[in-house]
Amino acid sequence: MDINFRDLKYFEAVADAGHVGLAADKLGRTQPALSKAIQRLEEAFACELFERKGRGIQLTAVGEVLLARARLLRGTTEEVLREVNDFSRGQAGHVRIGSGPIAADYVLPEICNLLLAEAPETTIDITTGPSLMLRERLKEGSLDLLIGLMPDDDEELVSHAIVDDVVVVATSRRHPVFSLPQITVESLLRWKWVLPLESIPSRQWLDAAFRARGLSTPQVQINANSIPLLPRLIAHNELLSFLSRHTLAEARGHQALREVPLKELQLLRKLGVTYRRSGYLSPAARRLLNLLRERGRSLFVGAGD
Repeated sequence: MDINFRDLKYFEAVADAGHVGLAADKLGRTQPALSKAIQRLEEAFACELFERKGRGIQLTAVGEVLLARARLLRGTTEEVLREVNDFSRGQAGHVRIGSGPIAADYVLPEICNLLLAEAPETTIDITTGPSLMLRERLKEGSLDLLIGLMPDDDEELVSHAIVDDVVVVATSRRHPVFSLPQITVESLLRWKWVLPLESIPSRQWLDAAFRARGLSTPQVQINANSIPLLPRLIAHNELLSFLSRHTLAEARGHQALREVPLKELQLLRKLGVTYRRSGYLSPAARRLLNLLRERGRSLFVGAGD
């Protein structure tokens, strides 16, 4: 079976766009060229890769499998090209970093400065976002290193812990919760909350902690997909939130927030650096990995003082 890499590229673009015309515009190609590429792939696999959905198209089950493999193949091909290019350039290179919000605030600027001090010709791509999303991009090969929450056991990935992180309930310093004779998990249900989206692991853990005690989950008044936004959303009202102590320590500099002392709702997790077990790391990526393992803890701790 002969598969053309260009056909796979066109197939991936059509799958992402859900429409041949939109994919053609993005690639600067004609619709017939993309349609013929899809047709050749369907003939090679003897099955349909797309099916109609409204005015667009969507992948069939076989198409979903091919898309996952096409992305892995593209990532591998790009890694080969990068490795050869890096070798030809000596110690210079390129590194693609994914970062969760806490690391982006406290570690990324300084660690990049340290890397550039050692290797001034290094170029860097930075992508910030939720750890789960970044983890998928890491596995696909579009990121080299992920700085943030360490994943659960995953045979495809290798992680090195940098620092512990504790997520706690927090609110404004003048919140009436601090006037209660005893703060309990149930008592926190008197007030509304500002929380991350339900897809975020810390939100899932918090909801589960309430359910495990036979209680309803917190009443959420504001759902936010930006973790750094949470402190400002609770600084001047009676809303509660669930924040990393690193984030809370930074907010305390403005004397606005305070931790609600309740051990039952303290989530302990680890922040670290993660990379693919079988993936290629450029010289720049290896330098950054070593810097994070050697200096990462001091950067986190220093930010939280």
